[in-house]
Parts: sequence; structure tokens; C-alpha cells
Amino acid sequence: MKILYVAGECAPFAASGGLGDVIGALPKFVAKQRPNDTVEVILPLYDTIVEKYRKKLTFVCDISLKLSWRNTGAAIYKITEGGVNYYFIENNYYFNRGRLYGEYDDAERFAFFSMAVISFIKSASPPDIIHANDWQCGALPIYLKTAFSADFKLSKIKTLYTIHNIEYQGKFPLNIISDVFGIDEKYRGVLEYDGCINLMKGAIVCADFVNTVSPRYADELKYDFFSFGLSNVISSVSDKMCGVLNGIDYDEFSPENCSDIFEPYGASDLSFGKRKNKLALQKQLGLSCNAEKPLVVMITRLAEGKGIDLVLHVLDELLSLDLEFIILGTGEASYESALKSFERRYENFRAILSFDRALSKKIYAAADLFLMPSKSEPCGLSQMIAASFGTVPLVRSVGGLSDTIIPYGSPGANGFAFDNYNAHELLYTLKFALSVYSDKEKWERLRALAKASDFSWNNSAKKYIAIYENLIKRK
Repeated sequence: MKILYVAGECAPFAASGGLGDVIGALPKFVAKQRPNDTVEVILPLYDTIVEKYRKKLTFVCDISLKLSWRNTGAAIYKITEGGVNYYFIENNYYFNRGRLYGEYDDAERFAFFSMAVISFIKSASPPDIIHANDWQCGALPIYLKTAFSADFKLSKIKTLYTIHNIEYQGKFPLNIISDVFGIDEKYRGVLEYDGCINLMKGAIVCADFVNTVSPRYADELKYDFFSFGLSNVISSVSDKMCGVLNGIDYDEFSPENCSDIFEPYGASDLSFGKRKNKLALQKQLGLSCNAEKPLVVMITRLAEGKGIDLVLHVLDELLSLDLEFIILGTGEASYESALKSFERRYENFRAILSFDRALSKKIYAAADLFLMPSKSEPCGLSQMIAASFGTVPLVRSVGGLSDTIIPYGSPGANGFAFDNYNAHELLYTLKFALSVYSDKEKWERLRALAKASDFSWNNSAKKYIAIYENLIKRK
């Protein structure tokens, strides 16, 4: 097979969250399991990509393309690492913006990106599979089934479209279908939904197969509460849709070989290793330097869907307990302001308002409990990373959190969980977790089970390979 992953981001080159981590890991694991296949990734060449990687780029070719009334072009560059070919589309007008998304012309930027991908594969050897991801690549399966449906070279390509987070759908005004996307008005019904262009809706309809990033999330999207208006569309494609759980890359997210933490450790010295990291982090952040005091943490985007409002609702009561609490993340200004206000009033609380991957690993390594009380969670990687570091997750049973964390008291338990989106249910579960923490024998056993959880990409990669193979067999 020749498999081409198309995404708006990919770690370590350019990443703003979980999507970048997934695209940075999945192709590598597919390439390991299928060494005779060709595995490729293509993404924009953002100006935010650091010089370390820019120095490795080799020029491939120039391409020209037509997008509606615009005649434009791009340069293609390449890096090969870990058995994967990474291609980058360079166009300074669209991608030299200082950030990945959030521009006034994102519709045009990612319409160009999808059209540039098509122009590139037409000039080269087309893949058997295009695996497109999220709204930024939603135009790609739409173009293949509309404007390029009669193109013999492209007609045999099968498309898999992955929904990483249905909240972000790529909605734009209807009047730019032809002018910006260059799609004939006769295909308006493909893109239109609820009075606007909806790239995710169009991609779901046009893709040969669709998946979400956990089995539970695939089921949840049939309901209005989780689907952000697309439940009818999801239900209509249930025969070509499934959920495949994400994984984590243990080469990056494990305390045994992580260079960012204070002291590496493994399952054999879990208690000792975590104690050393905890004391070092407490010292760095001006906390108590008391390894016996429970350390509770969150590493998250500060957004409503991540459960920050639940935490704020009971934060006074939570901080009155005999514990220390750290939150690392950035997001909505109202949440940032509220957290800083609590930090000024409580000595046992730190709100670090930044996106700091190195510090996040120090926090994972030092913490006892990791909070993830999400309202909705397609998969979640943080709870898996926490478990890998021997930090016990406390989650709400929703989406991928339900698929990965088995609540204490059940066979094979690796964390704590609560069901309802309720602040005091979160607080009650946290108090229960602290009571278990006070029993060192029980806690060490639970922590070891969390550390032993297998969230590697190996199983997930096998499931994706099976999807690719089944798609190729279809006429």
C-alpha cells in the first residue's frame, strides 16, 4: 500500500494539541508494522517550524494550481524519518502567519492546502489511501468526489476521514463556495448544512470511510449533546463509521527515557522515582517540599469543555484540603484570570498559564493524581500520558476517558471516574481518591496498575491498517 496522511499539524514539526501528537505517531507505527509499504505525511510548511527541521528539508518540486479564479502555486519539500516521508507545502502568503489556525482567511488557506495536495499527487504517483484529518482537510475528500470525480488518476484513491474533535467543523458563509473553494454550485448540497458551508459535514458524506478517535465517542456522536449539530449526519453514515482509540508514543511519554524530567524511573523504582521528581518540582515552584502531601494536577486547554468550570466551582473547598494543586495550560481569558485570583489567595495552588511541553512532563512525573473532568472528550491523551508516568488519572466517564480508565473498585482498575458533569461529584471522587492515597499499600498497587496500562500505538495501528486494507478491496 501507499498511504498518505494529510493534516493541518504534525509533531514535532508543527503542533498545537492532540491532533499533532496523533499525526506525529500513527504513521511511524504503521510504517513499523508495514515496512514494505510507502507511508507519507503532508502538511503546510508553517513559518513556526523551527530551524532544526528546516535545515533537513530537501526540495522536491514546484507545483502550479488553479483555485477558483486564482492561479497560484507552491514548492514541495521533504524530510524522511523513521520510515516515513514527510512532505511540506510551502506558500508564504498562506502559511507565514506566526500560528497555525485562527486567521480571517482560514477557508481560503485550507482550500488551497487541499488543492495543493491534489496537484502534488497528480504530478507524482497517487496513493492508494488518503487519510485526511479534521476540518482543515475536510475539503480534500469533497474535491475528490466532486471536482475531480472523473479524473482517472485520482478515481481509485480511497479516503478515510478522521474526526478528532467534532466541535470544530470548518463553518464558513455559503457565498464563498465558488469564489473561494472553486466548487461548482451544483454541489452546494454536499457542503451546505444549517445555513452555511460545513467542511466536516461534506467530508463525512464524501469520504469512503469515517472514524473517530475512540469507540465510545463514535457512539456519543449520534446524540445532539455531543455532536454539535451533526447527529443526523453521523447517524446517516453509521454503516461506514467506527471508533479507533488513539495511543501514545512511549518513546516520548515514559519516565524511563524522558530527558525532560528531574530523575528517570521505571516500574521497578516507581515510588522512589516519583518521590524524587515530586520534591524537585515542589522546590522549583515554591511549594511545600513535602513528599507525603498529595500533589493533584491538571494539564489542559483552559476551555469550558475541559471541565475548568467544575474545578472553579469547588476550588475553594478543594484547596482547603491537605493537598497541593497545579494547573498548567492556556485558554480563555476569564479562566486564566480566575485561576490567577485563586493563586494569589492560596499558598498550595499554582496556575502556570503557558504551553510548556518540557514542564508538563516534569508535572506528570511528580504528580500523584491527574484531573481530567471533561464535559466531552473524543479520546484524550493526557490521561494515558499520566498513567505512563505512574500518575493516577481521575476522569469523567465520557468518550475516550471511559475507554481508557477503569474506575477504582473494578477489576483491573487504573484510576478513578465519576459519571455526571457535576462539580460536587468531582469533589466527592477526589476526596475518595485521597482516602485511598492515605493507605500506602493500596495506593502503590493502584499506581503500579496505572503504570502498567498499555496505551501504545501498536494495537491502534493494526486497526487502521485493517481499515486501509478493507478500503482497497472495495470496488
